[in-house]
Amino acid sequence: MKTEKKIIITIDGWSSCGKSTLAKQLAKELDYVYIDSGAMYRAITLYFLRNHVDWTKAKQVEEGLKNINLQFLYNPKSKQSEIHLNEENVEYVIRDLVVAEKVSEVAAIKEVRAFAVEQQRKMGKHKGIVMDGRDIGTVVFPKAELKIFMTADEMVRVERRFKELFDKNPNITLDEVRSNLEMRDYIDSHREVSPLRQAVDAEVLDNSNLSEKQQFDLALKWAKQKIS
Repeated sequence: MKTEKKIIITIDGWSSCGKSTLAKQLAKELDYVYIDSGAMYRAITLYFLRNHVDWTKAKQVEEGLKNINLQFLYNPKSKQSEIHLNEENVEYVIRDLVVAEKVSEVAAIKEVRAFAVEQQRKMGKHKGIVMDGRDIGTVVFPKAELKIFMTADEMVRVERRFKELFDKNPNITLDEVRSNLEMRDYIDSHREVSPLRQAVDAEVLDNSNLSEKQQFDLALKWAKQKIS
């Protein structure tokens, strides 16, 4: 019996386009490992905030990274892999707005990106992974068999992010969410190290007017074409 080949699937794109949702769905359907690169940068940001690391100072960043151990461990309750920072499950802590407001700054630091990229490449050594982020198809896995670039209208993204955050913080306003999203978009696309950009060979998925099922069906079709 012929063994089905394993590929690497990268999903890049703007904030609040549903990258992680799609990545999790594809990983589950294909029985692949899902790696949330954004969660890695959020966990690093959380560590810096908790330990008062001044990320404008290279020496402090360097020392801080030495004390960070990141792992993705399967949680049978949530039925998904969740990120652990120094053996603590921080999957939900890292979603707070205080982390969201700083993560783009931290992720733009050369040393931080080198640290994360090295770990990500180790995770993808045996293929059979789906990873989402900002530079996965352009920097981390430029030779990935399937690259997807996700986009959507700004207001659609703002409303999605607002709904997501409102459940945890009913005091949040639409203007706060829009401001945070615009700031992250600007930093992500203008940083010196690995800015957000569409890989030339990426499949573009604009989901402004697509249902979750429609976007999943489209992405799965692309994946099966690459696997067959």
